[in-house]
Parts: sequence; C-alpha cells; structure tokens
Amino acid sequence: MLADDELGRQRENFQQPLPEVYKKAFYAIASDPNNELIVACKGNEIIGVQQITYTPYLTYRGGWRATIEGVRISSSSRGEGVGTELIQWAIDRAKIRGCHLVQLTTDKKREDALRFYERLGFKATHEGLKLHF
Repeated sequence: MLADDELGRQRENFQQPLPEVYKKAFYAIASDPNNELIVACKGNEIIGVQQITYTPYLTYRGGWRATIEGVRISSSSRGEGVGTELIQWAIDRAKIRGCHLVQLTTDKKREDALRFYERLGFKATHEGLKLHF
C-alpha cells in the first residue's frame, strides 16, 4: 500500500527482497505491548493497515495517549468505509486501554486525508514540527 501512495513511493524502498530494516522495525513494533499493528482484510486480501502507539505522559495527570500512524488503505478499497472502520476501531481500543485522547498527524500535502480526519471529529489544535535526519 505504500507504493499506492505518492508520498510513500518517494520515501520508501521497494526493492525485493525487502530491506532488513523493515523486518527489524516490524519485529520491534510487534514485540512492544504499547504498539499495535492493525490489518483490515477483504477475504484473503489486505486492504488497510494502521499502527497505534500508546504513550504515558506526565501531563494530563499522568494520562495515556494513543497515536495513530501509518494509516494506509488500498486504492481499490478507498471510499468503501475501510478507513472510517480502522480509525473508529483505534478510538474504541484507546478508550479500552484508558487513554484520555487519540492523536494523529498527516502530511500537509494530504488534503483529502485532513478532511477525512476532520469529518471523524479530529481537530487541528496544535502545530506539529518534525526534524528529519
């Protein structure tokens, strides 16, 4: 699904076999109880993915936050409600885990994604910054 995405095509490495760094990242995420990789399927086909990371904070009275990242929906399944189901699943899961908020970021170039998240109730309350190495 990364290859389905213009920004993903620019920054990811799709050589075969897949570079070892992707496998290491997968196993690090999968072995961490504060990370979950969620996969949406239609039959035997993977049509959506997302990662949820749970983080404790000293603010908000020591509360936990859930961060949704890496949301991808296959181009053939967009517009079918898969993204909405994945995000709602993440919100419900965050509540079960005792989080006080769910947060996410999206690239400013992804105007459709921004509108999608806003329709689901997310608000642009903070300005996010990143430093790439």
